[in-house]
Amino acid sequence: MYRLLSIVYGIAHGLVQALEPILVPLCLVAAWAIVGLVILSVWTGLRSGLQRAKQMHQIPCSTCRFFTQDYHLKCPVQPRAALSEAAIGCPDYDADPAQTSPYITL
Repeated sequence: MYRLLSIVYGIAHGLVQALEPILVPLCLVAAWAIVGLVILSVWTGLRSGLQRAKQMHQIPCSTCRFFTQDYHLKCPVQPRAALSEAAIGCPDYDADPAQTSPYITL
């Protein structure tokens, strides 16, 4: 049994020695490819997150006169569209003077 293991070890060792000039550059390229894919994934996630944030900041409901700040009925004029992407460009939007005035009094 020991003789068989030493023969297998000798063959495997010789194979690794023969393939080492190919495996080292291949592993280097594979490692850098993985690093590049991770950076690309993070960049793509940040970019899509920023685009989504810009789109969500276009929803005008929080500064509208008709916005009630009640979770039961957020907007009596457009209840289905309130605080959603459908509210962007709302035809019934009316700016609340208390929200847009530079001199807000409480």
